[in-house]
Amino acid sequence: MKRIWLLFAQVFTVVAAALAAASWMGWTPSFWTLGSSVSEGPVAMQVAPQRDPLPAEGALSFRVAAARASQAVVSINTRAQRGAWSGDALHRFFGVPNDTPQTGLGSGVLVSAQGHVLTNHHVVDGAQSIEVVLSDGRKAAATVLGTDPETDLAVLDIDLPNLPVMTLDLKNPLHVGDSVLAIGNPFGVGQTVTSGIVSALGRSDLGLSTFENFIQTDAAINPGNSGGALVNVYGELVGINTAIYSRSGGSMGIGFAIPVNLVQQVLVDIVKEGHVTRGWLGIEPRDIQAEWAAELGIEEVRGVLIAGVLEKGPADRAGLRAGDVVTHINAQPVPSVSRLLTEVAAIKPGQSVKLQVKRKKQTLQLQATAAKRPVMAVSRPPR
Repeated sequence: MKRIWLLFAQVFTVVAAALAAASWMGWTPSFWTLGSSVSEGPVAMQVAPQRDPLPAEGALSFRVAAARASQAVVSINTRAQRGAWSGDALHRFFGVPNDTPQTGLGSGVLVSAQGHVLTNHHVVDGAQSIEVVLSDGRKAAATVLGTDPETDLAVLDIDLPNLPVMTLDLKNPLHVGDSVLAIGNPFGVGQTVTSGIVSALGRSDLGLSTFENFIQTDAAINPGNSGGALVNVYGELVGINTAIYSRSGGSMGIGFAIPVNLVQQVLVDIVKEGHVTRGWLGIEPRDIQAEWAAELGIEEVRGVLIAGVLEKGPADRAGLRAGDVVTHINAQPVPSVSRLLTEVAAIKPGQSVKLQVKRKKQTLQLQATAAKRPVMAVSRPPR
């Protein structure tokens, strides 16, 4: 046995010495490494062999996703006549003629072969003419099928053959940390792709629109990106870029996009009816402040305070009063005003709504019939 071990040790030593000498001389057997050695001057580099591309979800490059999505992202050019005051001021101070049209830039997403283009309401609001420019250079005049100021969405229509169409990701939930790409036309420089992650979900109370449920991302979004696409690593639409948080006018790593599920609901309603139909109860809701709770005799802070009720409106007829706290709608908790508005808006006019209400120490079950929500004026900071 000792002789066998002695022989094995001698053979191993000889083989190891031979491999070390061969490596020092620049030769390495193929099984020794997964790559090959390439000499560039004095540097010997280890270069990986050519391999098949990794699937998009595992690759460091997002070129596949960018190529799939970019062709369906368009640039939008708008023209509108200047207001009387601004035209006069520009004429007096800068010599610009009073009738010089005001131009605007934005982005959009082709979502059907019939020529439906999604963008932001604020991109086309007040425009007298709209031109859509495709990634392949084709141009077309666009008409507005309808807009929804309360979500800051609009649907345009163009007439061109062989249109590239973006795929909507409606089934796979988005998670914080997922990689995303923002595609649009920032500052009018041309189509641009930026990458980042989902920083947060369900952002609300930003004062950007009535119905807020934004995706927050650190992918660079700048003026001109409005209405463009936020896509996943498969090149599928997960949101419409709509706003940035900025003190300088440029990207600071906080951008917001409207989630694709809300986008799809608005798209279908506008294409079918030319507008969005939502439920309405005729209430003035307020988020509960902790200091109010003691004054109003509210034991739990969870819920939405009703500050006012429209006389003879759906809530008034159901028995809701100012000072009540709505905790649930159709058995769904409503911890904030934005959630309450979203739940009510999703109810079709004429349908019954069950409300669970706290009135001081009482818990009440009320039933209302939703009416059609009137179109509300929405003020929004300029893009």
